Amino acid sequence: MTESARLEDRWAVFDRWGPYGLLVLGAVLAWASADALGMSTGERQTAGALTAGAVALELWWGVRSRTRPPGPSAAGIRQYVLRWALGFALTWLNPLFAFYAVIGYFSTERLLPRALRKAGLCATAVTLAGSQSGGLPPHDGLGWTLFGALLAANGILVLLFGHFADLEEDRGRARLATIAELERTNTALQRALDENAALHSQLLVQAREAGVADERRRLAAEIHDTLAQGLTGIIAQLQVAANTPDPVAGRARLDRALALARESLGEARRSVHNLAPVALADGGLPGALRRTVAEWSEHSDVRAEFTVTGTVEPLHDEMAATLLRIAQEALANTARHAGATRAGVTLSYMGDEVTLDIRDDGRGFDPLAVRARTSAGGFGLGGMRARAERVAGSLTVESEPGGGTAVSARVPLVRHDP
Repeated sequence: MTESARLEDRWAVFDRWGPYGLLVLGAVLAWASADALGMSTGERQTAGALTAGAVALELWWGVRSRTRPPGPSAAGIRQYVLRWALGFALTWLNPLFAFYAVIGYFSTERLLPRALRKAGLCATAVTLAGSQSGGLPPHDGLGWTLFGALLAANGILVLLFGHFADLEEDRGRARLATIAELERTNTALQRALDENAALHSQLLVQAREAGVADERRRLAAEIHDTLAQGLTGIIAQLQVAANTPDPVAGRARLDRALALARESLGEARRSVHNLAPVALADGGLPGALRRTVAEWSEHSDVRAEFTVTGTVEPLHDEMAATLLRIAQEALANTARHAGATRAGVTLSYMGDEVTLDIRDDGRGFDPLAVRARTSAGGFGLGGMRARAERVAGSLTVESEPGGGTAVSARVPLVRHDP
């Protein structure tokens, strides 16, 4: 329960039982001082009847307040006026009954609308000033003077405290307005977050669809640049072998066709391997890269080394597959175009990112002169860059004619889903 709720509960208890307690206190003190103040039998009987009436009024209000909404109302105004009239009459009979009349100071905000609160407070101040001056009505000029001075003092205090109460009420309204505005803002923010989550999901779907389209284009270009060209070469060699009368030359053409067929078969296997990087299932990315480099070195007759730096961490499948395929594509480009004698692959775990570097000492090229797609292999660089960018990474290429080539891919270190 909040502090505000606890305070409201305490005020509710006081509103219900406070009038009874103050009435009993005033009645006991008035009855004890009746002889000293010279109350007659009729005044005592009248005070008793008014006290019983006050008890009945409080009982009626207690029952009524359970079924009515909280806050000022016409019934609340009647309750305040009747309570004040009883308190004034009792104080007229005995000044000590003012203990009951003082309840008017505490019930104005709950019973009276704002326009009547100062009037209600001033009416209560009249009753208390009469009690403080020795009783109502004053008996002589000095009594009237004392009553006027006390009424003025009570009136000033009432107006001052009423002003402070109004300021506090305005501040409370401002707080409520601020809370309501914050709730509206939070609702709007939550709605925006929900819309952003939906948009994020939509973007993920679109990104996956774009990735599928990119992969299809890459495979189409790769089949065209490798398998189709290899088959074309095989057909050409077989046609020449079939038409040549020289058996030695024909045998050479057949050997060349066989070599092209084996090379095309290797390209087909590599393409299928790229579709589903099963190498990641055993040993993670470092193990898959180590096997890829070893197999590539054996098939291409190029000495290659693989190195891991930093603390190895399990990567998300998408990140690991992206780096593995970039490595395979870069090594394939090296085998096809670089004419290298050595190559090196380095996987580096660097805090919040992972870097993959593929270097060779081949013939190199001018990166600015490479087109988006050519039959000589330019499509491979664009495909590698697209792969990296699809997972919020980047790819850079450093090369110059005769100076070898260095391909560097950087991706965020997104850990494997538990």
